Amino acid sequence: MAKHASGEKSKHGERLVCQNRKAGHLYFFEDTFEAGIALKGTEVKSLRAGHGSLQEAYVRMRDEEAWIEGFHIPPYEQGNIQNVDPVRIRKLLLHRREIDKLQQLCSRKGYTVVPLKVYFARGRAKVLVGVARGKKAHDKRHAIRDRDQKRDLDRAMKQNR
Repeated sequence: MAKHASGEKSKHGERLVCQNRKAGHLYFFEDTFEAGIALKGTEVKSLRAGHGSLQEAYVRMRDEEAWIEGFHIPPYEQGNIQNVDPVRIRKLLLHRREIDKLQQLCSRKGYTVVPLKVYFARGRAKVLVGVARGKKAHDKRHAIRDRDQKRDLDRAMKQNR
């Protein structure tokens, strides 16, 4: 992958802005959806510069619409009075059938909708959201053990070459 000035460029022409790395450790993912996000002009410029954080972000379904809360986009440095609140609530742009499916999936007990990454695809800011079920402590220990075993196996294979 070629490193880009404001993020990494993938093989499909998507430029990664930020991702929620902790989500994979905390959740099992059932399904993912690509959603657009309603942004103001200076927010887009800030994202294009590679700034943004999904650390405390979550998706809430309200009034048959999806909203992302806690997504921090710092103010654009060259911006003026048109800069907006960095953690304002932003609307996710999804088709009606996708919203209905998200509501149906997250209405089950123990399920939630989590933003996974923000990227630019075809010139538009996109958010990958996943329907997730929280991991228990023993699930996390199992995942760590599997990851360590895989790492040890890869090291052994590399030494044998």
